[in-house]
Amino acid sequence: MEKDYEEFIDRLREALVRELEISENQVYFRPKGGKYTKQCDKLFVEFPDEGDRKNVCAIRLNHLYTDWSQGLPMREIVERIRGEVAYARKTGFFEKARTLSDYEKVRTELFIRLLNEEQYREELKECVYQKVGDIALVLYFRIGEAQGSIASMKVPKGYLEEWGMEEEEVFEKALINTYQQTPPRIYFWERLVYDPEYRGEEFMEHRPEFRPYRGVKGNCLSTVLRTNGAVAVFLPGVARRLSELIGQDLYLVFTSIHEVMVHGVDKTRPEDLKQILADTIEKATPKEDFLTYQIYSYSRERDEIFMVEETSFGAGV
Repeated sequence: MEKDYEEFIDRLREALVRELEISENQVYFRPKGGKYTKQCDKLFVEFPDEGDRKNVCAIRLNHLYTDWSQGLPMREIVERIRGEVAYARKTGFFEKARTLSDYEKVRTELFIRLLNEEQYREELKECVYQKVGDIALVLYFRIGEAQGSIASMKVPKGYLEEWGMEEEEVFEKALINTYQQTPPRIYFWERLVYDPEYRGEEFMEHRPEFRPYRGVKGNCLSTVLRTNGAVAVFLPGVARRLSELIGQDLYLVFTSIHEVMVHGVDKTRPEDLKQILADTIEKATPKEDFLTYQIYSYSRERDEIFMVEETSFGAGV
């Protein structure tokens, strides 16, 4: 272990003991490779609970060490941890997390969220997810709500074994949950701009009055919440339904984790869409909302979403 890294761990432990007003034996280090540290080193912080129970927070050290090495003061790191602990307590995280080992108790609270696989590679090593191109479909557990947002956690891989469940079966149920909790919607930009009450267009049921754009303009697909809505295109039957309505295979342009632009393949070229996507990300997509620079496609024949390789640009999909 490098000397600077050892110093960081020692200083962080001392600061946590002091600022959280806990004893030294309530903060301990475990190196990578253990039961709960398969992918990275962690600090564990224990908080007493009712009876003999304890609440334990696991703190990944790699990103914090990088921030500290680049000049982030230790007090800011401790404040960040303090805020996360307070948030966990407020949302009932510790209580609900204890139920995770019982699949029947948590199955209705599982859902899918999209992340860039490369950007989150380290933390995803410990989590349940499936990969499509450079997009990770990550399994989450809904804990509750706080300050108007959903509190959730990524599901560690070990729980699949505890549940005695196959990954495909769990993902299928989670996708159905996601659909039911946040149904897909098409949003027309002109209505978004001028109507603050606009809640999008329902299109999965038969609605003769609904007409998606079939030209180069494309259709904005998200969910009723419009948060983490890019997952909508992976929900059961959604891509197929849009392909039927537009009358052809689709190109998918993920401008952020919150939405995806859907185009018919006959009206656009992937190389043009890729340039538009790059410009959009640079000018309008916050770093924390980035999903991918790649263009994706949906094939009706294969009923599959896949990343469009640059070698196929101009050759169709």
